[in-house]
Amino acid sequence: MPHVVTSKCTGCKFTDCVEVCPVACFYELDNQVVIHPEDCIDCTACVDVCPVQAIYDESNVPAEFQADTEFNALKARELKDSGREAITAKKDPLPTAAQRKAELGY
Repeated sequence: MPHVVTSKCTGCKFTDCVEVCPVACFYELDNQVVIHPEDCIDCTACVDVCPVQAIYDESNVPAEFQADTEFNALKARELKDSGREAITAKKDPLPTAAQRKAELGY
């Protein structure tokens, strides 16, 4: 099962996860990252490094984030199919990241 970036990432876009990914399956949107479901090898390396615990195994996504599974897959496929390269290096989080992290209770 691939992993899914949930909407907890929205407004944060911490990219600690992309540095530990051995297969470069993360793609960048304006306000978050997504994981390409066919490229993810389910290694779980990204899960523990996410500061807001936004990444879940597809079979374990909480009910409140179920819609994120389809969104994640759709956006990742669109970006890859458009020729966009996967993000592989850590970047600064969004300016709203600290506030969003606090709102999420982390």
